[in-house]
Amino acid sequence: MKIRPLLAVLLVLGLSVAGCDRGGVTQYTIEQFLDTETIFGGSFSFDEERLLISTDRTGIFNAYYIPVGGGDPVQLTASSDNAVIVLSYFPHDDRILFLSDKGGNEIYHIYLRDEEGVVNDLTPAEKARSVFYGWTFDRENFLYCSNKRDEKYMDVYIMDIETLTSKMIYLNDPGYSFGWISNDLRYMSFTKTITEHNSDIYLYDRRTGEVKHITPHRGDINYRPEDFSPDSKYLYYLTDEGRDFTYLKSYEIETGKTETVEQADWDITYSKLSRTGRYRVTGINVDGKTEIKIHDAKSGDPVGLPRLPDGVITSVGISDSERLMKFYVNGSRSPNNLYVLNLETGKYLKLTDSMNPEIDRDDLVEAEVIRYKSFDGEVIPSIYYRPRGIKPGKNIPALVLVHGGPGGQSRVGYRETVQYLVNHGYAVLAVNNRGSSGYGKRFYKLDDMKHGEDDLRDCIEGKNWLIHTGYVDPERIGIIGASYGGYMVLAALTLTPEEFALGVDLFGISNWVRTLESIPPWWEHFREALYQEMGNPETDKEYLTRISPLFHADKIVRPLMVLQGANDPRVLKIESDEIVEAARKNGVDVDYIVFDDEGHGFMKKANRISGYKAILGFLDKHLKKGSS
Repeated sequence: MKIRPLLAVLLVLGLSVAGCDRGGVTQYTIEQFLDTETIFGGSFSFDEERLLISTDRTGIFNAYYIPVGGGDPVQLTASSDNAVIVLSYFPHDDRILFLSDKGGNEIYHIYLRDEEGVVNDLTPAEKARSVFYGWTFDRENFLYCSNKRDEKYMDVYIMDIETLTSKMIYLNDPGYSFGWISNDLRYMSFTKTITEHNSDIYLYDRRTGEVKHITPHRGDINYRPEDFSPDSKYLYYLTDEGRDFTYLKSYEIETGKTETVEQADWDITYSKLSRTGRYRVTGINVDGKTEIKIHDAKSGDPVGLPRLPDGVITSVGISDSERLMKFYVNGSRSPNNLYVLNLETGKYLKLTDSMNPEIDRDDLVEAEVIRYKSFDGEVIPSIYYRPRGIKPGKNIPALVLVHGGPGGQSRVGYRETVQYLVNHGYAVLAVNNRGSSGYGKRFYKLDDMKHGEDDLRDCIEGKNWLIHTGYVDPERIGIIGASYGGYMVLAALTLTPEEFALGVDLFGISNWVRTLESIPPWWEHFREALYQEMGNPETDKEYLTRISPLFHADKIVRPLMVLQGANDPRVLKIESDEIVEAARKNGVDVDYIVFDDEGHGFMKKANRISGYKAILGFLDKHLKKGSS
C-alpha cells in the first residue's frame, strides 16, 4: 500500500551461504554481512555532548548513546525480545524516550528510561497504539497520537514532562493526519487524505476552536503541511499544484496569502526549520538518491558547507543551539554511518564505522541507475547491481526485485542483502515499476486499478532487459519481493506462470479481498484512498478476485518460497498459509518459513540469518544447478 512503513529500518530482503572465492572476488557469509551494524536515530542530548541511537549490535535493536566527540557507543537498554526504537533525549536531562511493540504487532507504546535506567510505559493502554510526534517549542511537553479512545482514530495528546500526565488536545473523529503545532501552541495543521493523489490541509485554531480548510481546489492535487515559522505566522507546506513534482510553499495565516519558497526538478520530500529558524533543511529525491540542501531561512541563500564525504546524505538534524548538525552517509558499498558537523568551524567527525571489517568494499558493487522501455513505451527507471568477475561466455542467474508499496521506490544506497546476493553471483535488477514514487505524479498514478497487470508487465520487461545484457541466462531469472513486492511475486507465478524460473515471496498479499477488508484499524483515515487505488472489496470484488493470486494458485508451476511473520498486522499470516497450501497441491517445490516473533519485516538478526540462509539455498538449488 502506498504508505511508507513507520520504520525504514525494517530489513525485508537478504540472502546467505558459506564463503569462498569467485573469480578474484571474496564471497562472504550472511553472518559476515549481518555483522555490519544497522544504526538509526540521532537525538542530541540537552548539553549536546551525546547522540541517542538505535543499533542491532546485540542481535536486536537497543538504545545507545555515542559521544559527539567520538568514542564507543554506550548501551542504555538491554531488550532481548522486542526492538527498541529510540525517539529522543529529554530537553533538560538525560532521560530518553523510545518506542517498542510486541513481536512486530505494531501496537507501539512510548517508554521513558530515566537516568537510573528504570523504564516506564507512558502509554500503557494494552491495545492502544501510540506514536511520538515531537517536543513543543517551550520544551515543556511532547506531542503524540493514540487510538485508545477509538481504535480507528489517532487522537492528538500533549504530555507534561514534569508530571508525566497527558491530555487530549484534538479529538480526531475526522480521521486527519497530524502535521505539527505552531511555536505558540495556537495552531495545529492536519492533512485530510481523499485519494492517493488528492489531499487537503486543515488548520485548527486552539484559541477559537475554528478548523479552517486552507487548500480548496479542484482536481487531483496533494497538499501536506511541513512546519510553522518561528513566529507562528506562516505555515510551510508541500504541494504538486500545477507541477508534476512536489515543491515548498508558504501560507500566511492572517491573510491566506501563499508564496512559492523552493522548487526542484524532482520531488521535495521534506523541508524543516532549525529551532530558531536560522536554517532550512530540504531533502530532494533525485533519481532514487536523496540530495540535501541547507539555506539561510531569512535570505534564502544556500549555506556554504565543507566538502562532505562521498555518498548519500540522509537524516539531517540540527541541534537546538544551531551549532551542530548530525547526518548519516551511505553509498552502494558503504552502510549508514553517523557524522556530526560543527556549523561554526566547518569541521566534521565520523562517529561510527558500521561495516564489518572482514568485508572488503572492493568486493561489493556500485548500484547503477538504468532505464528501459516497457510494453507500451513507458520508460521504467530501475537500479541495477552487476556481479563482479563475469567471464566471457558466462551465463549467470538473475533476479527481478520488486519493492514494497504499492508506491514505494527502490533507491540507490547500501542494501546489505542485495550486495550479498550479488556477491554470490546473482545479477539483481530492482525495478521501479509504474506507480512507484519519486518520478512525478503522472508516473505515480499509472498503476491505479491496474495492479498485477501493467506493473507486472513492467517487471517482465525488466526480465527482458536482463536477458539483453547478453550474460544473463534467460532460463534462470527469478522474481523476489516483500509486502507488495511479495504480492507481485505471487502475481507473476499465477497470472504469468511461465515468465520467471521461481519466486521468493516475503509476506506478500495473496487475497486482496480479504486484505482490504482487514486493514489495521489505525489505517481507517486511509481506507477510502486505498480503495480508490486498489479497489473496494464490496464493489470491485470481481477485479480484486482477478488480480488475487490465491484464486489462480492452480496455475503455479514454478518453485516458490514464502517467508512470513506470525504477528504481521498488515499482511495476515493466513495470506501466506493459503497460497502455500494451494501451491503444494500442484506438486511444485514450495518452502515455507514462519517466524513466530516477527511482524511485517524481520527485526531480529537471528531470524534474518536463518531466513536468508534458507532463501539462498533455495535460489542455488533451482537457479544454479547446471550453471555454465
